[in-house]
Amino acid sequence: MAISDVQEYTHLTDEEVEQLGRELDAVRAEIEESRGDSDAAYINRLIRIQRYLAVAGRITLLVGTQGRRTRVPAAVAGATLLGLHKILENMEIGHNVMHGQWDWMNDPEIHSSNWEWDTAQPAEQWKHSHNYVHHQFTNVLGYDNDIGYGVLRMAREQKWSPANLGQPVYNALLATLFQWGVALHDLDIERIRKGEKDPKEMKRQLRQILRKGRNQVLKDYVVYPALAGKQWRTVLVANATSNLMRNLWSYMIIFCGHFPDGAMHFTEEEIEDETRAEWYLRQMLGSANFTGGPLLHVMSGNLGFQIEHHLFPDLPSNRYAEISVRVRELCEKYDLPYTTGPLHRQYGQALRTIMKLSLPNKMTSSDQPEPPTPSRDRKRKTDAERPPRRKELGGWMRSAS
Repeated sequence: MAISDVQEYTHLTDEEVEQLGRELDAVRAEIEESRGDSDAAYINRLIRIQRYLAVAGRITLLVGTQGRRTRVPAAVAGATLLGLHKILENMEIGHNVMHGQWDWMNDPEIHSSNWEWDTAQPAEQWKHSHNYVHHQFTNVLGYDNDIGYGVLRMAREQKWSPANLGQPVYNALLATLFQWGVALHDLDIERIRKGEKDPKEMKRQLRQILRKGRNQVLKDYVVYPALAGKQWRTVLVANATSNLMRNLWSYMIIFCGHFPDGAMHFTEEEIEDETRAEWYLRQMLGSANFTGGPLLHVMSGNLGFQIEHHLFPDLPSNRYAEISVRVRELCEKYDLPYTTGPLHRQYGQALRTIMKLSLPNKMTSSDQPEPPTPSRDRKRKTDAERPPRRKELGGWMRSAS
């Protein structure tokens, strides 16, 4: 269901909404003041572990695959180690570093302006499409390109077309090739298709993507296989397997954050003159958590606390579990939903939505009220048409073009 008036939906008064905002600001201030050595030790330790996994995986593949008896076990072990390295680097390290969560340390090696992650999308383009567009306009139809990533219909308010019948196939391809789907995300294929994209900016971005993608392909599918000599095929398959592990895992975690039952969509009317407190409220309604142990949360970039992440995207991820206790209390105090559940259930609900919305609304049932406005094409907004960025969303830059 898409909401056009969050305050009316939640039955909160103006003063209650602003008081909620003040209480969340207080949580932010408390965490900012308490950041220190233990937080710095956490991220430095994770980076060391991630690099040890990479080295162990490469050595296992390059050395272990030379023997006939050790070839298969080494390939499996090497692929697993590399997959874990890639997941950890992308989810808990790269994603969060680029949000500016560790900028307060003033360490140039762990800073949002310098980090370039081990995936096909250039960091600059990720920080624009994710930090700025997605986090500012979370689940707003026509503004947030993460709603379906340009290939999936994820809300009943979105106009149906016969092409949506292929959603099960598109979804499988998106999951399998997720890093490449993300690499194209900031291009905004819809605007290119409609002839609305600035050709110079499009060419600049394409050059950036091709350069980054080329380096990723050379590293995983040329250089390291070549170093393995006669066992190059085994190493190449193991590298491809590690990338597949990362793709499937990151796809599932990200889709669990905004598409399970209870995560709301919003119309563009909702963000007109939106205050900071109202932005907080929309993040709480548009995000969904999942439950699990500490290891699951680390390997998912602590996005099991997606609500907390969307409230405070630039606070250290290792503090989200602590913050979640306070956020739950505020949800109870203001009678707000706190959407959470086991990982398998959250993804199952997202997958069910993908399958149902491949069909026209009249052919499927909904346990939510029908859309308040007719389904229609919602034109994607340009940066010039979007409101100013909020400072907590992290830095991003555009080259002069």
